[in-house]
Amino acid sequence: MLFSIITVTYNAREALQVTAASVRNQTFGDWEHLIIDGASADGTVEFAREYAAEVNESSATEKVKVLSERDKGLYDAMNKGLARARGKYVIFLNAGDTFHDPKTLEIMAREANDGNPGAIYGQTRLVSGVHERRYSGDRHLRAPEKLSWKDLKWGMLVCHQAMAVRRGLTEPYDLTYRYSADYDWMIKCLKKAGEGGTRYVDACVIDYLDEGVTTKNHRASLRERYHIMCHHYGTVGTMVRHGWFALRNFLYLCKKHLSH
Repeated sequence: MLFSIITVTYNAREALQVTAASVRNQTFGDWEHLIIDGASADGTVEFAREYAAEVNESSATEKVKVLSERDKGLYDAMNKGLARARGKYVIFLNAGDTFHDPKTLEIMAREANDGNPGAIYGQTRLVSGVHERRYSGDRHLRAPEKLSWKDLKWGMLVCHQAMAVRRGLTEPYDLTYRYSADYDWMIKCLKKAGEGGTRYVDACVIDYLDEGVTTKNHRASLRERYHIMCHHYGTVGTMVRHGWFALRNFLYLCKKHLSH
């Protein structure tokens, strides 16, 4: 199995329908889809099992697996997915997010089979509306053509969902972080990948459902990211860079306001 696609859900039936259709429509078929559910009560589990039955019936292997049980939060569920993954590369695709194009996995597979890179990544497009999929803009930070763990000191340059990581480089998410464990995880994976161990796909690979986050959670996430940066890159340098982050964010908001 080349790709393990992991989707974490909780009361997300409609969002999962869109994500599942995106996976099924891929022209490249060497994947498994692990749906890790937190004991939903809105029909998510029933849809997931129907989807799994349909796909598995027409496949020689069990391509879709569903686990539904209570968990300790998002990253605990993601750890369950990691523990069950069999693919050479893992991709986390949240409910509501989709592959940008039916050939996305085909493109990423070509890179995976050329030199065995530690991570393969590309660009992200923001969309609004679970079913409408209206284009709402590009991501604030654009993925660079060359990437190492040191580059993430400037922020989360690559969307977590837009990166496939070789499973042998992964480790469980740190559950002491409630909102930004994915940032810490990506840094750790890229450290293991080493310099030059990543491969850039010059294309949009993920349509990210931009539903917005509460101010409370957003601020808590930023605080966690600050502590993660201090841990990996040092406190003094992190403090200096945050001055630039403030200016960068101000300029971005000005540009966004002028465009409207």
